[in-house]
Amino acid sequence: MKRIAILTGGLSAERAISLKSAEMVAKHLDPNAYDFRMITMNSDAWVEMESHTAIDLNDFSLTLKGRKEFFDFVFLIIHGTPAEDGKMQGYFEMMDIPHSTCDTLASALTFNKQKCKEFLEAHQVPMAPSLLLKKGDSIPRDKIEEFGYPLFVKPNSNGSSYGISLVKEEHALMPAVETALRFDQEVIIEGYLEGAEFGCGLVREGEEIHVFPVTEIIPRDDFFTYEAKYEGASEEITPARISPELTQVCQDLSERIYTALSCRGMVRMDYILVGDAFYFLEVNTIPGLSAASIIPQQASAYGWDFSKLLDVVIKDCSAPAFP
Repeated sequence: MKRIAILTGGLSAERAISLKSAEMVAKHLDPNAYDFRMITMNSDAWVEMESHTAIDLNDFSLTLKGRKEFFDFVFLIIHGTPAEDGKMQGYFEMMDIPHSTCDTLASALTFNKQKCKEFLEAHQVPMAPSLLLKKGDSIPRDKIEEFGYPLFVKPNSNGSSYGISLVKEEHALMPAVETALRFDQEVIIEGYLEGAEFGCGLVREGEEIHVFPVTEIIPRDDFFTYEAKYEGASEEITPARISPELTQVCQDLSERIYTALSCRGMVRMDYILVGDAFYFLEVNTIPGLSAASIIPQQASAYGWDFSKLLDVVIKDCSAPAFP
């Protein structure tokens, strides 16, 4: 029986979502195939939640009643830093312990929204125009005039819509930048795209990439906020109410991005549909897996229960990346 560490918690503003996602994973792991322990990352230690025993980070082991336990696989369910930005992947890759997410490079690249966009430009991926501001930089007014209002201001490296503002008038721009800087040292100012929001999940299984049905996201607010993602303040329709042809366009683009970025595990791509073109927003390399999250909905529409999805991730990510 494979021994799984479900690693959750973390120090970011998304800790609560991480814990909900981890509970969902624990509930649906096949008990006939996997034995698991839930481990939470706190500010002072990584702790096994049932015994409150600290993990030995020298070898990622757990000692209970004088017996040392090791793990065959880590289900990494920490949203935001230090997981989605690749730091923890580097640790597990040095320890030679398979994990459920993209590797260090892909994770770091996708977490940096602007660097990811610059990388994908070479792959002809449609995207909104954007610029990067570092803390202390002056706002380039000429560029802002090119973008026009409204526009988005967001932290460059953060998730779950924390710190994002839709700016409709010039006087609101600086306060929006200051809000984003509470979450990151860099800020993206991005042109606004008028259109509907969509998400598409994928997971690899051997040489096959399974592309899930597309989800249409209808937020009650102006955009897909934190509350829309995690507190039910949106309507999500899977499969999306778009033509088969447009669905295929979204799925093909998602697979192309997944491949270009060398993704592994389950990943969700987010888009704005403008006319007949899907404009890329971001990659979620550790997407939410709570009961309210999109990936479980898409897997169900694909014909998989959640246990099947977890099984595919564990088996594929346990295999060598380049057999």
